[in-house]
Amino acid sequence: MQFDEITVPGKGPYGITAGPDGRMWATLVHDGQIARVGDAVEVFDLDPGCGPAVITPGPDGALWFSRLHDHRIGRITVDGTASSFTVPSPDAGPYGITTGPDGALWFTEMNLDRIGRIDGDGGVHEIPLGLEGCFASTIVTGGDGALWVTLNQADAIARVTVDGEVTTFPLPTEKAAPVGIARGDDGAVWFVEIGAGQIGRITPDGDVTEFPLPDRAARPHAITPDGEGGCWFTEWGASRLGHVGPDGGFEHFAFPAPGSEPHGLAVAPDGSLWVALEIGSVAVLRP
Repeated sequence: MQFDEITVPGKGPYGITAGPDGRMWATLVHDGQIARVGDAVEVFDLDPGCGPAVITPGPDGALWFSRLHDHRIGRITVDGTASSFTVPSPDAGPYGITTGPDGALWFTEMNLDRIGRIDGDGGVHEIPLGLEGCFASTIVTGGDGALWVTLNQADAIARVTVDGEVTTFPLPTEKAAPVGIARGDDGAVWFVEIGAGQIGRITPDGDVTEFPLPDRAARPHAITPDGEGGCWFTEWGASRLGHVGPDGGFEHFAFPAPGSEPHGLAVAPDGSLWVALEIGSVAVLRP
């Protein structure tokens, strides 16, 4: 398997997603910038210390992202015009973000055990998850029309309806520390357990299956569906790309540079897989 690598003129490619313009958009968490990556790379400046982390396409044709360090939610249009919105609670630590089933943007607040909802005008509503110290990490809209959230320090997955009803599903493995989460092609939600070195799958009614990685110290971080019933995931601790099939079978592929620190990943409209490498590049796996 051959990766192409594109150097990004900035520190810390972290989150990445496909934009409505057919290009890939990445956060540069250490430089406070957003990069648009294709045949060429364009970089758009934000506040240097804002810490852009996870990025997602919004329903309005713009890209929305969390600003972890200055506790704001950012928005950038495809022409590079950026704006941001304050999260009402101080030091909230927004991190994961997704477009919800109601057309709003939903995000996690890692420091406050809450999730938030922001509409297109910047109005924010916060929902407590009911577990102290749960460290809500990433969030995705499931096929059932609810929001699904990894609770990293509670070793659990939460399901939250758009009306704010919270149901928590404890994971079978202690110190699982779930982080990345994605809506699978099979109607379930898939997630990674960075602490236990496992990939998990949870059905809409809360049935959990865990698949132990061959290398339990690989530190899986982010996950995305492959369009064929399986998922791709990054192994941050092992500098590898992983793939899990519908039956739990694994494949693993090393990145060319050791210590690449792979984080976010996303599939482009043409089927290529893009991975943000915090060392300063984006890896591309062509179909």
